Amino acid sequence: MPRPVKSMYSRNLFQARRKLITEIGFFEPLSQAIAEMIYKHAAIERESLSLIDMGCGEGSHLSNICENMRSKYQKIVTGVGIDISKEGILEASRSYANKIWTVGDLANTPFMNEQFDVILNILSPSNYNEFNRVLKADGLFIKVVPQSSYLKELREIIYNQPEKQSYSNVDIVERFNENFQVMDSSRICYTIPLGNTFIQSLVQMTPLAWEATKEQVKLLLDEDSAQITVDLEILIGKKR
Repeated sequence: MPRPVKSMYSRNLFQARRKLITEIGFFEPLSQAIAEMIYKHAAIERESLSLIDMGCGEGSHLSNICENMRSKYQKIVTGVGIDISKEGILEASRSYANKIWTVGDLANTPFMNEQFDVILNILSPSNYNEFNRVLKADGLFIKVVPQSSYLKELREIIYNQPEKQSYSNVDIVERFNENFQVMDSSRICYTIPLGNTFIQSLVQMTPLAWEATKEQVKLLLDEDSAQITVDLEILIGKKR
């Protein structure tokens, strides 16, 4: 990065996300599904592969997926994470010393052409021109987007408008289809019980809370427990 970039993604947000991921496995079914898809589409006949998480945040998604590839499929994975947030990368480098972590812009990454076997883009913005540039000719692009019921319990409290209480990813999926040839897709939907401590972490983690009033945030934080829905779509693509 040529200069610092201000971001609402604070150290507290990344620590809260890491707490949810590492302590109660909030996204573990997603990590397992992604590892299975990488194995199926990119790694069955390979002993090793290079994988980059574009918009990696504090690094837990990348670390868990690499660990799944190592332990379940006996693959050697070189894991690289890049994010525009310095706070996220600092947290990642403190927590996961065996990866390569980079502060950088997804539109202008410091990597060579056709560098990676797999690109991950999990609940994060995309830059398809740059992704095409750094992905190998036979590489795999995996994008994860919210589905209609993602965190619906929070949406129902924060938004009064029914159309905002569910989520539509139609435009995002269309852009994916325009830039990559779809090979596979999978929907992951489950509920996870949270006690009050982890409800607080969830509220800290999600940008949804940025649109909530103080009263709405208090209503969320006062809950003793909650069943939270995780509803995500995994899109698998290759270069056209």
